[in-house]
Amino acid sequence: MTTITTRTVEYLADGLTMIGHLALPAGADRRPAVLLGPEGMGLSDVERRRADALAELGYVALAFDLHGGRYLDDPEEMLARCMPLLADPERMRDIGHAALDTLRAEPRTDRDRIAAVGYGTGGAIALELGRAGVDLRAIGTVNGLITGRPGEAARIRCPVWAGVGSEDPIMPPAQREAFTAEMQAAGVDWRLMVYGGALHAFHHPPVDHTTLPGVGHHPQHAQRAWHDVVDLLTECLASAE
Repeated sequence: MTTITTRTVEYLADGLTMIGHLALPAGADRRPAVLLGPEGMGLSDVERRRADALAELGYVALAFDLHGGRYLDDPEEMLARCMPLLADPERMRDIGHAALDTLRAEPRTDRDRIAAVGYGTGGAIALELGRAGVDLRAIGTVNGLITGRPGEAARIRCPVWAGVGSEDPIMPPAQREAFTAEMQAAGVDWRLMVYGGALHAFHHPPVDHTTLPGVGHHPQHAQRAWHDVVDLLTECLASAE
């Protein structure tokens, strides 16, 4: 296993002091980088471990924060914060830009080779960075097939990969179709992977608190989705050695 280093990083966004998790690969050279966004509950050890895994593959990885260092395990509290956020592209972009600026400020980051990958709300934020015209090499989103304002997807300048469970009631077929229609109309290089039998947040290990209806872990598809994300990064950021 490659030796990595990690540290917490604080930055301001959405009127809050965000606390992200930065993972650095071995060495001192500049490396391609990944901005990693969490589900609506917020940053947890799940995303921290994913950032660490990306660093082991040779990427600089920043798992960003949504709620000022809090993890919202109460579904009602999570929805009360996330639903207005998801309805406000500028707020999502501000959160994404602040995290991206923090990642870019890391001396190990190759600023010309950055991808944004997110889950749920974090995936929606990654997409909004693309719609804002941010120079990214790739965007990946799982469970975050949020459509944008008309015409703004034309600003996306990189491939977009999206994953969703076939039985996800939060991102049902109509939402998938609206998302892919937006991408296609904008001329985006897009891909959609539908994981058969999977629910919403199928990638997330089981939790010991109440979740929304329609949420459930699918171990096989969770592993497959992770491999698909890694393949996207390998393709678009070049192989990390």
